[in-house]
Amino acid sequence: MRKKAYLFVFVGFFILATAGGVRALNLYSQQRALALAFPDVQRLEKETHILSADQVAEIQRLSRSRVESRLVTLHRAWREEELLGTANIDVHRVRTHDEALMVVLGPTGRVLRVQVLSFAEPLEYMPSARWYELFVGKGKEDSLRVGHDIDAVSGATLTTRATADAVRRTLAFHRVLQGG
Repeated sequence: MRKKAYLFVFVGFFILATAGGVRALNLYSQQRALALAFPDVQRLEKETHILSADQVAEIQRLSRSRVESRLVTLHRAWREEELLGTANIDVHRVRTHDEALMVVLGPTGRVLRVQVLSFAEPLEYMPSARWYELFVGKGKEDSLRVGHDIDAVSGATLTTRATADAVRRTLAFHRVLQGG
């Protein structure tokens, strides 16, 4: 009898959640995403920076996007004394809801991975995983403009622009804060 009660409660919650138009897709926690990005990590360092007005201006100039917060946290992964890479979790508004992306740069400042952690817009506005792979290998010399060196996605224009902005911001953080 208890199993039926649990099943009833589960089905009830499912119906309520889907009837209310809940769209948020939470794919990975920060901890799980960092573990996927750096499977061979021995040490993970969390660096928190409070940007000066000059740093904000320089990051905005380099990234051609707005810096929403002066507080930036970067995660640097190490294996012994070898830097494996740096990850930035960028939370930003797409249209009316937030998206959280993890942008991972290698030691040379090139994009290793762009991973969607959470997406609260309708799922039809989210590009395929293959599209996010277009950023791999890109660096500070790339313009990362949607419709130019990054393919546009019909029906996901705002998401693709927000993603390109997040990747450019991460590259700018790397240049300004880590001398990359």
